[in-house]
Amino acid sequence: MNLSQFLTIFISAIFINNVILSRFLGLCPFVAISKHTKQAFAMSMAVTFITTISSGITWLIYRFLLLPFNVTYLRTLSFVLVIATFVQLIEMIIRKVSPALYHAFGVYLALITTNCAVLGVAVLNIDMFFKDGSPIVGSFYYSLFQGVCVGIGYTLVMLLMSGIRERLDYCAVPTAVKGLPIAFIIAALMSLSFMGFSGFRF
Repeated sequence: MNLSQFLTIFISAIFINNVILSRFLGLCPFVAISKHTKQAFAMSMAVTFITTISSGITWLIYRFLLLPFNVTYLRTLSFVLVIATFVQLIEMIIRKVSPALYHAFGVYLALITTNCAVLGVAVLNIDMFFKDGSPIVGSFYYSLFQGVCVGIGYTLVMLLMSGIRERLDYCAVPTAVKGLPIAFIIAALMSLSFMGFSGFRF
């Protein structure tokens, strides 16, 4: 393990290869939940928790079950099952702690189960931190850290988007682009702005 690798993961996951604006994963909740900052932040915290925990669990499953028994073709299925389990846990907690927030999420909370952003992080960890069927040194910690950083990047973009959309309520937006059209325009402009970070080299 080395500090420069953690720094690379941090900058890459948040800015250069942002899961929403660069990899275009998890766009469904990004567009649907980003109307209000409070809901966007709560969804982001849930996604961050799921990506972090699932990164660790999927690494363990891949390292100690799928690889030794040579059943790596079950990677996607096993990863989805792990993610679904933790989404159900989050759903039960939110329903108990904040029923209003649970109803505000609606169907989108359950959609984290099949959120390609969460699954994408788990698959990316395996692709990046396993070489020739063996984990690189410190790969478990790199995987956990990448799960956290992807969640931070997801939160950053969700808060930026929700802040912009909340302020649009006070603007004279043409009728033709109200709602989803203006949301996609904003997302496109944000994606273009984040492309500026792609010039970083490590």
